[in-house]
Amino acid sequence: MNTLTKLTMAAALFAAPAYAETVNGLRTADEFDSITDEAARSAALFEEMFVVIESPRCLNCHPVGDVPLQGDDMQLHQPPVVRGVGDFGAPGMRCSTCHGAENVAFTTGKGSIPGHSPWQLAPIEMGWVGLSAAEICDQIKDPERNGNRTLAELHEHNATDGLVGWGWEPGEGRTPAPGTQDIFGQLTQAWIDTGAACPAG
Repeated sequence: MNTLTKLTMAAALFAAPAYAETVNGLRTADEFDSITDEAARSAALFEEMFVVIESPRCLNCHPVGDVPLQGDDMQLHQPPVVRGVGDFGAPGMRCSTCHGAENVAFTTGKGSIPGHSPWQLAPIEMGWVGLSAAEICDQIKDPERNGNRTLAELHEHNATDGLVGWGWEPGEGRTPAPGTQDIFGQLTQAWIDTGAACPAG
């Protein structure tokens, strides 16, 4: 990436938040059309995708270790659980022991038990906690670290997968992911269409 491209991208990222309209904290893909350098626009689009990716709704299920996180403050899961074979929990303490097909409100007090079928951790090679936008971008383009997905399949995952979509309807007691799944899917497609460039490391 040449110096002019870097400066163009930096200027766009710095200026855009002051003028752009957002949908629940997420800019839409067309708001990046003014970035004329395609690689810079692509990297800026991924930075906007990262606004969703770095949400606790995503990171809690993408740990770099074998223990999921929970809550907006990303605490270790309680009761204590581990990844287990296939990312569904250990025998006798499978994710489905507590997590059903839908969110269930607490019968006493505020809050809810999250639910979706299936409910599971992302594979360990897809761990995101503590990684930068550049590192995650590189990771999700690598079939060996993204569930063996093509970019088209990655778009489908981001845009239509129900477990991904749960992040915007997480039940009482949790902050939804920024924006909407539809906008996240559009950002993903626009990022792919512009070359799937990654932000500078």
